[in-house]
Amino acid sequence: MAILSIRIIGDPVLRTVAEDVTEFGPELAKLIDDMMETMHDVNGVGLAAPQIGVSKRIFTYDVDGVAGHVINPVVVSSDDFASGTAEGCLSVPGLGFEVRRHRWSRVTGVDVHGNPVDVEGTGLLAKCFQHETDHLDGKVFVDRLEGEDRKRALRAIRQRNYHDVTARTVTKRAATVGSAFDSGSIGAGSFGVGARG
Repeated sequence: MAILSIRIIGDPVLRTVAEDVTEFGPELAKLIDDMMETMHDVNGVGLAAPQIGVSKRIFTYDVDGVAGHVINPVVVSSDDFASGTAEGCLSVPGLGFEVRRHRWSRVTGVDVHGNPVDVEGTGLLAKCFQHETDHLDGKVFVDRLEGEDRKRALRAIRQRNYHDVTARTVTKRAATVGSAFDSGSIGAGSFGVGARG
């Protein structure tokens, strides 16, 4: 297994709709193992393949003892929304804002062997499924922000000091090509579907 470099906002792969996985085998199994190791190395709760530069529809997750991966995921969510909590992203380090997410989500797809996967959850797990699927559709969490929060996030990303935050994050991770890091936060606070996953 290997720890992989995590792409930072500004990288075009994060804005590209990922392709379905059509080939299964040892290379896919290694990729998923590497994604899990990378996610755990930075204390993440989720990681999508585009975040490590692979434009394929795969994500890994590990939330409160519920861990796994989903290939070619389809997410269905409740009509109601969870109470807002700060959300961040490994690809948008140092920022955390409250994101409106559905209270409950169910993800279906397949695993590395082509077997069906069907997992549902509320709270952080539901948020993780929604967040990681967004990555597969070329979106990052700041795209979900509204009003003043959206303005503040975009302003922070454009500012010169944000480039310093990303540079420090990349340098810190590069020590093992992805070491655990302590991110400060701009906004509502740093949080795990990004700051942790």
